[in-house]
Amino acid sequence: MTEYTIQRLGHLGDGIAPGPLFAPMTLPGEVVTGTPDGQTLTDIRIVTPSENRVSAPCRHFKACGGCQLQHASDEYVADFKLGVVKASLDAHGIETVFKPLQTSPAQSRRRATFAAKRTKKGAMAGFHGRGSDVVIEIPGCQLLDPAVMGALPIAEKLAVIGTSRKAALAVTVTASRGGLDISVQNGKELDGPLRQELAHLCDSLGLARLTWDGEVIAMRTPPVQRFGAAKVTPPPGAFLQATPHGEAALVTAVREAVGEARHVIDLFAGCGTFSLPLADQAEVHAVEGDAAMTAALDHGWRMSTGLKPVTTEARDLFRRPLLPDELAKTDAVVIDPPRAGAEAQIAEIVKAMPPVLAYVSCNPVTFARDAAVLIAAGYTLNWVQVVDQFRWSSHVELAAQFTAPEVQRKRK
Repeated sequence: MTEYTIQRLGHLGDGIAPGPLFAPMTLPGEVVTGTPDGQTLTDIRIVTPSENRVSAPCRHFKACGGCQLQHASDEYVADFKLGVVKASLDAHGIETVFKPLQTSPAQSRRRATFAAKRTKKGAMAGFHGRGSDVVIEIPGCQLLDPAVMGALPIAEKLAVIGTSRKAALAVTVTASRGGLDISVQNGKELDGPLRQELAHLCDSLGLARLTWDGEVIAMRTPPVQRFGAAKVTPPPGAFLQATPHGEAALVTAVREAVGEARHVIDLFAGCGTFSLPLADQAEVHAVEGDAAMTAALDHGWRMSTGLKPVTTEARDLFRRPLLPDELAKTDAVVIDPPRAGAEAQIAEIVKAMPPVLAYVSCNPVTFARDAAVLIAAGYTLNWVQVVDQFRWSSHVELAAQFTAPEVQRKRK
């Protein structure tokens, strides 16, 4: 059988051999054998392992599609993720200072979406298998918070009463201060008996909230998340940072980036991940496209004490970015866009040139694209903080500080 040498890792964590051929669960420098199937190597066997190869901590790793990099040492994964960000910036000729990478601990993911389906003997729940629609049960998962793991039997109960054997439920489970917040998609159409059964299940299992295809069935207690001094009840399915550790690392970086700013504009603000912690020292205007998340942020602020004024605005920042006159008087801007980045909003920011920009990103490629525009306009990229809260995956998060020319002059 033909031997192949793995040259590098791709952005999804697969090893890449000449061709290119993508080889899952391999590492650079390894010599492997396998059978080409299009651009993918199958039936892979490791002939010469990398010194960075380790035994996967989870017994489900080879079958489960939840993790991509458990076969690599923690040190190698850290270097890989820093390298992904550096390579994205290098493509635009950008150099900067990198702070030490922050990695969330094992068993700390507070949110997961399980696949749950009925079987002949009852039901099963877990993650989809690697590259397939097969549901893999994961009783020994090393990724998820124990509270979230405790929802696997609940997902099975939901499958029994809420789906046929031909379909699988998507059961999103979030750990909250009020208990488990569960949102189900792809279930049976709601009718009276199903609503009653689901409400009884919510009560008997002590769930905080149960939502079915967007409709709240029951809420025993608000599924509260704490952002700084504020307690917020996010709407079902709202965005939330993956781990408390990761969120704390990003908030710390954003605080450092904005410094002593007294007026901050927070763009793509979500439910207040950054707005509310910053409000202990600054007035904040929070802008978010989802009106339900904006309302949750506003309610959380109103129910808090000791915070500076926080105003909110529901606005599609892709179609209606804030304009220069709206940005002109702020001390700092925080921006946390989705994976597509913030091309339209960045174009308006460089016209206004607010003194400080804290940029949070989940996509190094679009971050680098936006950074190049900011730097061309005169901003300086002072540092980048990479955060690995999606442990053992290829996903990378970061926060960065940009300062305008007048800020740089004052520092000198």
